[in-house]
Amino acid sequence: MKNPYPYILVSILFLLTYCSAISQNEVPVKVQENFEKKYPGENDPDWHIDKNGNFESHFKIDGEKYRADFLPNGNWIETENNIKKKELPKAIKRILNKKYKDVKIYEIEKVDHFSKGIFYDVELKIDGKKKDIVLKVMDPLLTSIYSYESLFLVK
Repeated sequence: MKNPYPYILVSILFLLTYCSAISQNEVPVKVQENFEKKYPGENDPDWHIDKNGNFESHFKIDGEKYRADFLPNGNWIETENNIKKKELPKAIKRILNKKYKDVKIYEIEKVDHFSKGIFYDVELKIDGKKKDIVLKVMDPLLTSIYSYESLFLVK
């Protein structure tokens, strides 16, 4: 049997490198202030620093898990949470049912981004490989969507 210690060490280093937990007092005041403005009443987030040096807060709203990212200067980047397929807008469900009917969906995240607005990140398995597609409703009537990955527009 192979020695498992190198694999364990690599796993630990990966976790420490890509998302390090930090205490509340290590989070810049501006980040904390902007978090509190965006999520009033949420006073106990778990903080991490991601691989890009941004501050990641993990918290719950009404029992649902969320993750919000902030730049070190306090500017909010995005907030995301996992959702079920039935919670997607109708136009996006229609595309997934049409274009990816026989493909297993592993995860769906609703993302609210400071410049891109709301979009949906869907993780699929195609030909044995995991692939993320990003879908965004392009008009308020939910009659068209845009996929950043596949670059198709459906009317």
